[in-house]
Amino acid sequence: MNTVKPAQGAQGAQARATAQSAAPEMNFASKSVPRHLARGAIGFGLIIGSIALVPVAGPATLLAAPLALIAFRGCPTCWMVGLAQTISRGRLERQCVDGVCTLTKAHPSAKAAEEPTADISVPAASR
Repeated sequence: MNTVKPAQGAQGAQARATAQSAAPEMNFASKSVPRHLARGAIGFGLIIGSIALVPVAGPATLLAAPLALIAFRGCPTCWMVGLAQTISRGRLERQCVDGVCTLTKAHPSAKAAEEPTADISVPAASR
């Protein structure tokens, strides 16, 4: 049986571009760089410790190595990607136009406009 697919016009191409840009982003970033570095120290410590303690405590210590995956939120590469994301948070801005994505420096004025400012009124007597 022969079937013929209908030709996709401009609407099909736009739908594909929208579907690609709507793909979920993987976010491995932490709330702060010190917190991310602490997670890395825990993860690498668990891996190194589990391997180093095999001669002393036996192969049961290797059970600590999978706990490092929890600290890393995946593999060590995921941790490195998260470190880059944590450092660049707020400094870089991803813009996608017509299915082409680019990284640009974030504009400080745009960031300042998004942040709420405190309305502080000082009494005239204290001026």
